[in-house]
Amino acid sequence: MAKTLVLAEKPSVAREIARVMGSHNKNKSFIEGPKYVVTWALGHLVGLAEPEDYDSKLGSWALEDLPILPESMKLKVLRESSHQFKAVQQLMRRPDIGELIVATDAAREGELLARWIIDMVKWKKPFQRLWISSQTDKAIKEGFASLKPGSQYERLYQSARCRAEADWMIGLNVTRALTCKFGSPLSAGRVQTPTLGMIMQREKEILSFRSEEFSQLRVNLGKFEALWRGPNGDSRIFDAAKAKELQEKLSGKTGKIVSLKKSEKSVPHPLAYDLTELQRDANRLLGFSAKMTSNVLQRLYEQHKLVTYPRTDSRYLTSDMTGTLKERLSAVAIGPYAPFARPLLRGQLPVSKRIVDDSKVTDHHAIIPTEQVVMLNALSHEERRLYDLIVRRFISLFYGPARFDQVAVTVQAAGETLSAKGTTIKDAGWRAVYDGQSMEDEENDDSADDKDTLLPELREGETLEVKLCRIQTGRTSPPKRYTEAALLTQMEKHGLGTPATRADIIEKLVSSDTIDRQGNSLHPTGKGKQLIELAPADLRSPDLTARWEAELERIARGQGKADPFLKGIRDMARELVGGVKNSSASYVPHNVSASHCPDCGTRMLEKRTKRGLLLTCPNDDCGYRRSGDQQLSNRRCPQCHKKMVLKEGKAGKYVQCLPCGLTETLNKDSTHMNKREQQRLVSQFSKQQEPLGNSLGDLLKAAMEKKND
Repeated sequence: MAKTLVLAEKPSVAREIARVMGSHNKNKSFIEGPKYVVTWALGHLVGLAEPEDYDSKLGSWALEDLPILPESMKLKVLRESSHQFKAVQQLMRRPDIGELIVATDAAREGELLARWIIDMVKWKKPFQRLWISSQTDKAIKEGFASLKPGSQYERLYQSARCRAEADWMIGLNVTRALTCKFGSPLSAGRVQTPTLGMIMQREKEILSFRSEEFSQLRVNLGKFEALWRGPNGDSRIFDAAKAKELQEKLSGKTGKIVSLKKSEKSVPHPLAYDLTELQRDANRLLGFSAKMTSNVLQRLYEQHKLVTYPRTDSRYLTSDMTGTLKERLSAVAIGPYAPFARPLLRGQLPVSKRIVDDSKVTDHHAIIPTEQVVMLNALSHEERRLYDLIVRRFISLFYGPARFDQVAVTVQAAGETLSAKGTTIKDAGWRAVYDGQSMEDEENDDSADDKDTLLPELREGETLEVKLCRIQTGRTSPPKRYTEAALLTQMEKHGLGTPATRADIIEKLVSSDTIDRQGNSLHPTGKGKQLIELAPADLRSPDLTARWEAELERIARGQGKADPFLKGIRDMARELVGGVKNSSASYVPHNVSASHCPDCGTRMLEKRTKRGLLLTCPNDDCGYRRSGDQQLSNRRCPQCHKKMVLKEGKAGKYVQCLPCGLTETLNKDSTHMNKREQQRLVSQFSKQQEPLGNSLGDLLKAAMEKKND
């Protein structure tokens, strides 16, 4: 009897599919059952070939070899996972395997990695696609019961292939061109360069900003406080003398309420989360980086099976999910969520177009909880906090709008206009689900103008006396530096990247030392400031990449073709490389340290890593590196003879050779000295007139006492 091969993306997902579908015979690289053989891909097993795979001379970088634009792109098996590729290849060639089911992530990247494996193995038979949005047992069983033909996702694959090839041709060529031209590792890319461009543009706005002092007049009218406003509605006065003049004019005067407007405001519940919106809120409310949110969310999806597919760009649900909503609410109706979820289970759920809209769902619906009952104590602190955001947002979808009365008061006094506004909550609506937590957006202006005043009962025509008129000074503020939340908003607005790639783009900018996290703000580094000026002008603007992203979406929908798109990318790569070659600019490393390389004497460069400061020799023929946060010892490595770094661990002090990884412990009293140090100290003390003893032991003892003083 022929068996079916199932290709998952990760071992953990493969194990779950195998368990649910009755495959229990575990092997090193697959799990076999009576009907299904389940294997996995370890992410990408196959990738685009490197330049040296086309021509060995391209292994070394040279400006004259650019641009590198193969007529047709080759694939290669990735070395680090080649063992798993061989296992998958053998399974695909097994005579009893008659069918293939692609069960990689139901998204563009998952489609690409599976198709590249299929191409490399030369699988000629048809295949089917498992397309599911959660990892629960129920979702897996339903997915296997409704498999789709693989050909249905051909357009998605073509879009993914075009994206990968475009990134290769632009990123590789421009990065090599910049690095060769300016003699320093400078990275550029189709998405990362315009993202850096936006950060640099904000930096220029901040640097060119000139702060001005202004005054505001706060007028106490007995029952409440009002703010003076000019004819244009602005409360700021940039002339101190005018502010003083207005203060004297209003003091002790009588005012009259000339306008009293009451209006009911209604704020509907926010839409369900897509990945970018969740990353924004997690950064703003929890302080998570975009990458951290992605990682924690993946665990909630894959390991705990508590949320639906993470890498989605939709904020709506599909109509076929309507029947599952009560089951999902029931699963989360525990602990702090019970008071908000249980009342909804008693009646019919108010499902509107703001929640369910098939026309606004692309590959995947919004991120919501699954039907899996949650055990909150099984989650880590970070998982618990992120899950809290998703659950509260989901429950709030079924609550009514927040309604409040807004009162705007206008007072005329001595020919001047004074104003105040107040808000009274009538019905908390969906905001009650957030239990008093602030959900205000950080980008909202937090100036004093927006602070509501507690207003008493008032009537139009009422006369009020000015009890006190005080001047409050302030300064105009420059634009704020981007937080990750704000940068994600701009990337989404300009069509830079996808929900699945934006976090990695930000991380790449940080790891390449072009931007730096300082608190919750993103700052360009000295390298980033120079790189954005050296990069081709067309690549700095988000407009070009946004047009490419739009074209990739058209290809995915079957409205565009791959060949014209890739031809345009090739033409653009030639132009960009030509621009770099003809550049007359220069690059000065921003991170030159005061330390010299002990091997070749070159001034070393500082690089910040997750493990701390690293000092590296920029000389290509040398390659020396050491930690910048630790001091060098006098002991040399017995293998490479370079100085070892002094470190301290639980067992005390030890020395380590960073290039070799070799470690040696020091004596607990830290009195160990190598032979060179012994000779130096003996020579030093033997020259002194005062006799210190006759033996080497006496000399060393005296030397150590002197050293430890």
